[in-house]
Amino acid sequence: MSSVASTAHSAVIERPSPDRKIPWLSIGWFTALLIVCYAPTLWYLVDRWYNDEDMGHGFFVPVIALYIAWLNKDRLLEADLKPSYWGLGVLFFAALQYYLATLGAELFLARTAFIESIIGVVPFLGGWKALRILAFPLFLLFFMVPIPAIIYNSATLRLQMFASSCAEWALSLIGIPVFREGNVLELASQKLSVVEACSGIRSLLSLTFLSLVYSYFFDKRTWMRVALFAATIPIAIIANAGRVTLTGILSEIRPSLAHGFMHTMSGWVIFMIALFILIAVHQLISRIYKAMHSEGGDAATA
Repeated sequence: MSSVASTAHSAVIERPSPDRKIPWLSIGWFTALLIVCYAPTLWYLVDRWYNDEDMGHGFFVPVIALYIAWLNKDRLLEADLKPSYWGLGVLFFAALQYYLATLGAELFLARTAFIESIIGVVPFLGGWKALRILAFPLFLLFFMVPIPAIIYNSATLRLQMFASSCAEWALSLIGIPVFREGNVLELASQKLSVVEACSGIRSLLSLTFLSLVYSYFFDKRTWMRVALFAATIPIAIIANAGRVTLTGILSEIRPSLAHGFMHTMSGWVIFMIALFILIAVHQLISRIYKAMHSEGGDAATA
């Protein structure tokens, strides 16, 4: 009877205090203030999501980040949160960065300043414990910002050359004559140019974001999350090379298949295959890990 009473007593203690509530008024006030201050940047950011296919996933990033933050609301209510005025320092730094970036027309720094402002609001309202609890959804927000142009252009060029060289090798291997000059593949039927849209940067950004979300919901081990994050890079690059190769094969069957709807559809199919491969890699690593630990446990028992 006493154990039942103690269990009930501990259950009451573990529940969030009814006086501890989410400060919706303060959150709403800061949200409105940040939207007003960063309105021009946010407007052009959403426009970039809409018009740039490489950033189409940007619409989903804040939604998923908010959902994950909401899933952690009980941890926030149970934690001993102590607001910190250091958050104002982060807000001031973000505002200064935004001002200087606006003067210098530096879009990347202006956009990331908005995320840094959100990061500053969290410790100001809930303290550093709240920041640690919400670290992952806050980190996800950076995926809604396009990478700097200098990095984007450099990575795109390298990916174009890699995809075209892989396609040349694969097409030659299966007996399709091809001549490559830079990022242009010359086939018997037509010339195929591996343009920026076919570089694979789009699938790389989207798959990296999805890998983080997938690992968050399906595996709590930090090392596994890092492994899956690292695995997305070669998976996305190789999958895109496969897409270019597939386009070359289809163009030999019928040149019109290398353009228009079929070309777009092949991109979606290859992306889904890449996502499936990522899940398969997760399952494979998990099974190898379990097998190694089970063997170690059996050896220790013997």
